[in-house]
Amino acid sequence: MATEALGAWGVVLGVFAGTLRGSAPFLFVSLGECLTEKSGKINLGLEGTLLTGAMSAYAVSYLLEDKVGAALSPWIGVLVAGLAGMGLGFIHAWLSQQPKVNDIAVGIAMIIFGSGIAFFLGKPFIQPKAPPLPTIDLGNWSNIPAVQSALKISPLFVLGVAIAPLMFWFFKSTRWGLFIRAVGDSPDAALAMGMSISKVRMLCIVAGSFLAGIGGASLSLYYPGLWSESISSGQGLMAVALVIFARWNPIQCLWASLFFGGAQAVGPALQSVGIEQGRYLFNAAPYVLTLLIMIITCSPKKTLSGAPGALGTING
Repeated sequence: MATEALGAWGVVLGVFAGTLRGSAPFLFVSLGECLTEKSGKINLGLEGTLLTGAMSAYAVSYLLEDKVGAALSPWIGVLVAGLAGMGLGFIHAWLSQQPKVNDIAVGIAMIIFGSGIAFFLGKPFIQPKAPPLPTIDLGNWSNIPAVQSALKISPLFVLGVAIAPLMFWFFKSTRWGLFIRAVGDSPDAALAMGMSISKVRMLCIVAGSFLAGIGGASLSLYYPGLWSESISSGQGLMAVALVIFARWNPIQCLWASLFFGGAQAVGPALQSVGIEQGRYLFNAAPYVLTLLIMIITCSPKKTLSGAPGALGTING
């Protein structure tokens, strides 16, 4: 039974499926940015990291298919995507901690740098087909193809859902989580406690970039499951707004990612049942949401609610 035959239920099913498919990149990048911002730094360069991760994962999965098999090569691609993200994160962490350097300026530079690397090295991999990640099929109980397709879950999505509460517990209940929050809220107090602010921030930025790289792998190896220069559609930048919307809380990052993923799925879901009028407006829903979040949180009181105290400060 086609999606069109399901009528209004087809739209609901399409949005649900799109939410599960499209929220994984938002989730990984937002969790990575949450970790970074908890230490008092902002990484706008995660858009470039997302693209580099997507390209790296796709290229490695394609190149290793004949050597290790189609089942293993995508997972090696995911690991390489994370490592590529760590490399960009290290550069960002080093640059952003130099004296008189602004996080925003470094982030913009890293967007250009990461995107340039991805576009330059990824040109040979636009046409070839790389082995995708396997899926967890939860819809085998149904004989409706649309339902079966909607319930094909990415293992990376499940991993991201597990990381969110784990990160929340890490910040709240562990010694290292306390160190990160101390560095992000009051660097002077953390310094008085004998902590190395630069090392803590370095680790947070690199680990956050690792997560963003895995988010890129979800794009190229699961949904939409290809490599192209426009694959990210600004999701790395939207994740920064998502973290503000989530009030720097990993659990709320999960719900916000599902919300953004669902907004992204509205346009394709309507098109799947034959509704074409206004499709460009519906496809722009995630960008409209980002603008609304920026407008709603522009009040100083609202913006600072839950924000790390040292966020956005310039190094001495």
